[in-house]
Amino acid sequence: MRLDKFLKVSRLIKRREVAKEVIKRGDVLINQKSVKPSSEVKIGDIITLTLGQKIIEVKVVLFLENASSYEALKMYEVLYEDYIKKEVA
Repeated sequence: MRLDKFLKVSRLIKRREVAKEVIKRGDVLINQKSVKPSSEVKIGDIITLTLGQKIIEVKVVLFLENASSYEALKMYEVLYEDYIKKEVA
């Protein structure tokens, strides 16, 4: 499945166009490598997302063409989630 579609269907990112922009900016990695929106995602891949001040690392466990909000949660397993701490001068 294409990375941009996976992010949309899994509801990690709300819209596919937004997913494409975030990927092109370099804020999404697969197995610690820069990727394109058309990159193929495989079961077991580790996806790292930097969304604003939040970093999320998930493992792909399931593909669904369409998913309800409950089913979308089954598509990945959260490995790491944290906020980037800004230093105050």
